[in-house]
Order: sequence, then structure tokens, then C-alpha cells
Amino acid sequence: MLASSPQIERCHNLDRLLIMMETSTQSLRSRQHTLIEQLANAIETVWAQHLDLSPYQLPSELGYVEGRLEGEKLVIENKCYQTPQFRKLHLELAQVGKNLDILHCVMFPHPEYALPMFGTDIVAGRGQISAAIADLSPLNAQRVLPDNYRIPLHQLPTQAFSQPRELPEWADIFSEFCFFVRPSTPEEEQWFLDRVIAMLTLHCQQAARSLPVGNTERAEIVTAQNYYSTKQQQNDKTRRVLEKAFGTEWAENYMTTVLFDS
Repeated sequence: MLASSPQIERCHNLDRLLIMMETSTQSLRSRQHTLIEQLANAIETVWAQHLDLSPYQLPSELGYVEGRLEGEKLVIENKCYQTPQFRKLHLELAQVGKNLDILHCVMFPHPEYALPMFGTDIVAGRGQISAAIADLSPLNAQRVLPDNYRIPLHQLPTQAFSQPRELPEWADIFSEFCFFVRPSTPEEEQWFLDRVIAMLTLHCQQAARSLPVGNTERAEIVTAQNYYSTKQQQNDKTRRVLEKAFGTEWAENYMTTVLFDS
């Protein structure tokens, strides 16, 4: 049986992305912590399998950035896509010398779709993961995920990470399913990877089936998404690193137009 047209397009989509990923593995992610490389590749693979990707154009000077931080070379690579359901899919990889590796990913839905905000981050220093977080953050006034997310998320295996971490004070944007940990063994790193992939796959499957909402719900989504971005912009650790490397004005522009635009 011949595949349907959407299936054929998705196969072509995956083939194109795998070529892009092969090029990517020769750049920054191949020099980063193994968990970051694995998650970056997994994110792009899941996107290509379930979503109709097209390029999202960042300003050319922000796709690849180099700077200096306390005498060490700082490199930032950004990859962005868009789909009918998402206005921006953002995957950022960063490295400071040989001592700090970072992965940052956020999926920004179009306000016409009642979807949560997927986000995940990994910070690794000197070969060890110091922080790893992932969530599907609800974008409604109640800040509660709908049942088509809550039920399958409750069914995911729960693992007893040895070093859970506390969320920052501004983190009221996250859901009950947010997990923030410091994986201390290869087994715990695999637990984190498996759970993020499961959350991301669920999200992309739900997005592919979603339909546009009405104007009232759209306005609520816009408000919630702006609130999410405003809260994330309060991450002082990220801002301080960018300010030290590139200056206050550049850091503000990057925080509000690339990382967490409204």
C-alpha cells in the first residue's frame, strides 16, 4: 500500500532533518556532554517524525554566536523551526571552554492552538550534569494541563532520582509534572532522557491532532504565553552569563527576542 501524501511528506521531512543532524553532530553537540548530544538528536528526530517542519529565520547574527566569558571561549548555536501548530521550535546549544555545556529547548505554540509549553534544559560542568529539567507548562488561567496530557503523563514510569532540585521562586509557570534533578549516574541520565522523549512525543502527537480555538481562548493563551516568557526572563543566572560575555544591551535583546519572546 502506498503511503498517504502527509506520510510521504513526513518521510521526506525526516530525511532532510537527518542530513541536517549529521552536519550538526560535526559541530558543537559532538563536543558536549553525551546526554546533551543524545537529547539534542532525539528532540530533532521526534519533531521530524510527528510535525510538519519548516525553517524559522532568526537574525543571521544570532544563529551562531561567539564571545568570551572569564577568559574562556563561549559558543552559542541556535536552531529554529516552525510548524502549523508552533510559531517557534527553538533548540539552543552553548559551550564555555571545556568546563560548561548547555542545552536549552522551548516549543512556542501558535495562540490559535490550546497546547502547553514544552521546555527542557541541561547544564553540565566538568563532565557532570548539575541541572536537568523538563516540563509541559500549561497555558491557561488555571495553570492545569488538560486530561489528554494529564492521564498519559500519570502513566509514565516514576523514577527515584537521588538528587532532586528545588525550583526557583519565580517558577509558578510549571506543571505538577515538572521534574528538576541532578542525575548522578549513567542510569539516572538515561531515566531523564527517556522521560523527556516520552513527554515530547506525547506533546507532538497531541499537537498534530489539535484544532484551532476561538478568539476568547486565543486571548487567554496569548496572556499565558506572555506570562511564561516574562517569568523565564527573570532567570538571573542566564542573564548574568550573557551580560558578562556580550554586554547588557545584547543580553536583553537575546533574552527577549531569541530565548523568550512574547
